[in-house]
Amino acid sequence: MTEPTPTAFEKARAGLWTSLQKHLAAVYGAEKTFLAASSFAEVFPFALHAATEEQQADYNAARNALRDLYTDETAQLGTLVKAIRTKPYTEDEKKQLYLLLLGYLDIAAGVFVLLATHVPTKLPEDEELTATMETFERVRKFARLNVKGLAGLLS
Repeated sequence: MTEPTPTAFEKARAGLWTSLQKHLAAVYGAEKTFLAASSFAEVFPFALHAATEEQQADYNAARNALRDLYTDETAQLGTLVKAIRTKPYTEDEKKQLYLLLLGYLDIAAGVFVLLATHVPTKLPEDEELTATMETFERVRKFARLNVKGLAGLLS
């Protein structure tokens, strides 16, 4: 007896699952590096001048890497949401994909929040980071809305 051929949706779901696992590995790696680089601080926000030059350099490098990952991930997530929305899957299939995505978004949000919490007392304004945070939250809310569905909103 032969195995049934996977549908386009099953392939998409398996591909999304594999992709999200790889992305989580990158997010966790960046989190580990960032937490190590900010471990000199006992409370947050912290006085950057209390750190050595080497600690400051390590912190800034780790922060920039996490920030860049956040920006890249957010852009990719926006593209992914658009792709799910436009594919001819059933509503239940789309909900399954959004649910996978939402799980990733919730985990990643717990890491990316470090960019707002593990900061020095004086941090220059970063408009790109602010825009990324807003976009990330819009994508997260959109995924949550699609998992819940219209019926869930009306009840």
